Amino acid sequence: MEELLFQFPKTAIIVIDLQKWIGTHYAPHSAEQVVGRAATMVQAFREAGAFVGLVRVSTKDFKDMPRPLLDQAPTPFNLVPGWDEIVPEIGVTDTDHLITKRQWGAFYGTDLDQQLRRRGITTIVLSGIASGIGVDTTAREAFAHGYQVVFAIDAMTGFSEAEHEHVSKVIFPRIGRIRTTEEILACAALQTNRTSV
Repeated sequence: MEELLFQFPKTAIIVIDLQKWIGTHYAPHSAEQVVGRAATMVQAFREAGAFVGLVRVSTKDFKDMPRPLLDQAPTPFNLVPGWDEIVPEIGVTDTDHLITKRQWGAFYGTDLDQQLRRRGITTIVLSGIASGIGVDTTAREAFAHGYQVVFAIDAMTGFSEAEHEHVSKVIFPRIGRIRTTEEILACAALQTNRTSV
């Protein structure tokens, strides 16, 4: 039998870019499926008093965003009113940590690593959009910083099925452990049941 997948005092859930700008064309999971599964995990972490990190892309004037020369135009932002707010299904509570980034990954240029290390957190559970961009970059950064990574594989999705499949089959198994939302929630429930006995 596998050891506990994670232990709440040393584990954070990090949710990538589930904000109002997200679109509708994703695969293999819809944005609604990802948001629903992520919201369920976030609630379990909140109830356990664990670290909840909600990551968003935001900028005042776009002058602080990367501007590399590209062979392929980037996906345009869906700049609806409040585009950089976390989706209401997840929301932001007083105990959550809102991480604002200006690039794909959630570590570079933010205080995420400092917030995790000073709390003794060694493991992160990752979910969000998109699998091959924000999630993948954050996972690689977490790996480089020495964190254990658990991928909530059905609580993330890509701009294409090929993108999602590539990272989930080729990259993620080399830098962490892949589990379903159900498996992550089962680990959470097991710990909650132990502490309530």
